[in-house]
Amino acid sequence: MSALLDVEDLRVSFPSRSGPVEAVRGVSFTLGRERLGIVGESGSGKSQTGRAILGLTPPPGRTEARRLTFDGKDLRHASAAEWRAIRGKRISMVMQDPKFSLNPVMTVGRQLMEAAARGTAARDARAQALAMLEAVQIREPERVFRAYPHELSGGMGQRAMIAMMLITEPDLLIADEPTSALDVTVQIEVLRILDRLVRERGMGLIFISHDLRLVSSFCDRVLVMYAGKVVEELRASELTKARHPYTQGLFNCLPRIEGDRRPLPVLERDADWAR
Repeated sequence: MSALLDVEDLRVSFPSRSGPVEAVRGVSFTLGRERLGIVGESGSGKSQTGRAILGLTPPPGRTEARRLTFDGKDLRHASAAEWRAIRGKRISMVMQDPKFSLNPVMTVGRQLMEAAARGTAARDARAQALAMLEAVQIREPERVFRAYPHELSGGMGQRAMIAMMLITEPDLLIADEPTSALDVTVQIEVLRILDRLVRERGMGLIFISHDLRLVSSFCDRVLVMYAGKVVEELRASELTKARHPYTQGLFNCLPRIEGDRRPLPVLERDADWAR
């Protein structure tokens, strides 16, 4: 399987009064046209890794990497014009909460058409937008097309956000906690939509989450991050065979219906994990 994305020794740091603080420390992985999960607790560097790949590290943050290539192109030295041709068109990112990603003063349809525009006639852009709303299983695409973001439920807004990110038919989709704000039934529907679109379109997917069980059931491979580092990489089907104590601890802390688990297990950290 040829690598769509190749990341080696990725580092993201932010200045502080006591010196630079590394949020991402030496992350390395390759991605083909598959579903890669990145899992870890809050503050482990998952989201910063996804943003760094897209060149979206907020200032005054600094991103460095020994290698960062997408489809053979070196992203470390990409110009502003080259990034504009990549972001949205070839790599898209679904953020955690659509309320902060969708423009509140523009209708959903107008935002979708704007994403699709880039040389597309208005009539064709409208048709593409409606087709994409149908693709993410929105039952009344015309109504949602005319609606403003605040008029949509959380699940509907997230589907509209996914439609906006996929309307350009990207090669890589980075999904940062795309289901964390949704209830379980809507969560399953959104995952089913993502899975179908990834398979049909042959995209690569980076699925960022803190939910180990969700990642294990949805992804092909999993990177486990702790304190900015990848501490373990394994196939999702083999998460129960994890060797690193942090991964084992995360797995053991998951609630289970069967059996009486008293007292509830607590994750015991080791200072060596962060070194």
